Amino acid sequence: AHHLILSYGLYKKMECYRPHPASPGEMSEFHSEDYVNFLSRITPDNLRQFSTQMQKFNAGEYTDCPVFDGLFEFTQLYSGASIDGAIKLNNDETDIAINWSGGLHHAKKSEASGFCYINDIVLAILELLKVHARVLYIDIDVHHGDGVEEAFYCTDRVMTFSLHKYGDFFPGTGHIKDVGAREGAGFSVNAPLSGGMTDDAYERIFKPVLDKIMAIYRPGAIVLQCGADSLTGDRLGCFNLSLKGHAECVKYVKSFHVPTLVLGGGGYTIRNVARCWAYETAVLLEEEVPNEIPHNDYFEYYAPDFGLHLVPEPRENQNSNASLEAVKNELLEQLNELKGAPGVQMQEIPPAFNRITGTNDDDNDGGVEGKNDGGSDDDIRDKSNGKTRKGDGEKHAHPAEFYDGDNDNSDVPM
Repeated sequence: AHHLILSYGLYKKMECYRPHPASPGEMSEFHSEDYVNFLSRITPDNLRQFSTQMQKFNAGEYTDCPVFDGLFEFTQLYSGASIDGAIKLNNDETDIAINWSGGLHHAKKSEASGFCYINDIVLAILELLKVHARVLYIDIDVHHGDGVEEAFYCTDRVMTFSLHKYGDFFPGTGHIKDVGAREGAGFSVNAPLSGGMTDDAYERIFKPVLDKIMAIYRPGAIVLQCGADSLTGDRLGCFNLSLKGHAECVKYVKSFHVPTLVLGGGGYTIRNVARCWAYETAVLLEEEVPNEIPHNDYFEYYAPDFGLHLVPEPRENQNSNASLEAVKNELLEQLNELKGAPGVQMQEIPPAFNRITGTNDDDNDGGVEGKNDGGSDDDIRDKSNGKTRKGDGEKHAHPAEFYDGDNDNSDVPM
């Protein structure tokens, strides 16, 4: 996808940033500390030492979340990029932020799931909630966005809207009656669908339901997960969407002019994932791109036609007009029962992590913002153990915790 975006020249229309690697502390805003610590320590070479934990956290051999070299660094980068995008939106530095490496929507608080280890979406939404009273999460992956829904199932500050294959299909959640609980009752919106969904059928559900959500919920920010496994020809997916049909959802979300974080997600026919996200980058930029794919390092992947767009397969849409109408009507009825947009009590906005500001004071060493391309050296967060709850002292280092440089197992190679 990156090479297609470069070869089409789309990068010239954007501001591109290198993300900061998310710290274990940032990940622990949602995930449990023991789970994050496990991910930071496990490698393909020390699997035997973590056999019990691998079972507990659903990672390793015989699961859908294998352990590979650079696993934790991978999670740090895609999570940091999503958090950075949310901060850009919070600071009004952009209207749309894109992180195609993010969108790993299955990860749970203390469990990996469906090739997802750290749930960058939840971390980004938590960042957006520091500024916005309400955040809307939209998921057009073929799989249900279960990890995000579960994280916010009992709150009305986040509404989740997922369109997905349901019935004998991973992860097996996302029934239309799963509407949320407690304060979040009615704020989980699920459109369970059958295989073979076409562009027209998808649009007939997506647009009217989103119209109603925007009218009633009035979100301050949107997070859009653009999983490409809902495209035709996906190795695991079973929908039949073209690039234009998939991108129409992105275009329609953009039309509401609400600050939006756009993320990647699933997709298992790699050449089509790249096609999809490059084209949707063009849609977000309102740029026309030719169907002929320009030469790039992966040009041969697009053989034999070397074209951008996909032709839907000649297969049956298992969703009847009546079933689609029933799903749409039930979701509209669910939304009608909500009592308008929920409010939130005014409070001081929590700080995001600090970056070099570009002032010439001694603390910044005369630096300028992004002098290290947004890398870890640009992160000037407090490296102490943190303040006490009252803010009048520093927390003590607990002997059971792992700290950099204290010569324990987190510092000594296993």
